[in-house]
Amino acid sequence: MMHAVTHLGYEAEFARSPKELEMAKYIILPGVGSAKATMESLGEMKILDALENAVMRRETYFLGICVGMQILFEHSEEEDATCLGWLKGKVVKFDSSKVRVPQMGWNYVEFINETSVPAVENNYFYFVNSYYAKPEEKQDIWATADYHGPFAAAICRKNIFATQFHVEKSGEAGLSLLKTFLSRSLGDFCPTLPER
Repeated sequence: MMHAVTHLGYEAEFARSPKELEMAKYIILPGVGSAKATMESLGEMKILDALENAVMRRETYFLGICVGMQILFEHSEEEDATCLGWLKGKVVKFDSSKVRVPQMGWNYVEFINETSVPAVENNYFYFVNSYYAKPEEKQDIWATADYHGPFAAAICRKNIFATQFHVEKSGEAGLSLLKTFLSRSLGDFCPTLPER
């Protein structure tokens, strides 16, 4: 992910302390591993409070990728993990009796939210996932894909964006989406929704 950001001409640093999150203009949380391990890692780094303050209170632009998307919800079936709970919903496992798990490879993504990023077009993106999010509030769904049925491939709510697919492994389509995220103003993104 770091390489993709710098390739586009932006500066990026690994955040290792709450102070670094306080100064960030954008926060990208790439996901590798499990939801539980990711939550534990954020806890061990002692940045959970700073992350929530930056994203939920100061409304810093946030992009979660793969597990970085899944932990935005309340709960994941993966190791029975309690997640951030910023968005209502849960994360469930694909039915291995119907499809190969994990889903691994290119899948067609359709952006369905008409008020979302206008520069992002429907395209093939690269997935590696055994679990997927089921948002409780359908207006949070930014894009869908199909894997023996439709599922949320990307979500957006105000300053929060996330993709189940890996933008950094998705060629020109992924780089285009990432560039759009890093270069647009918030007014060009998702609709403003009522506060909870």
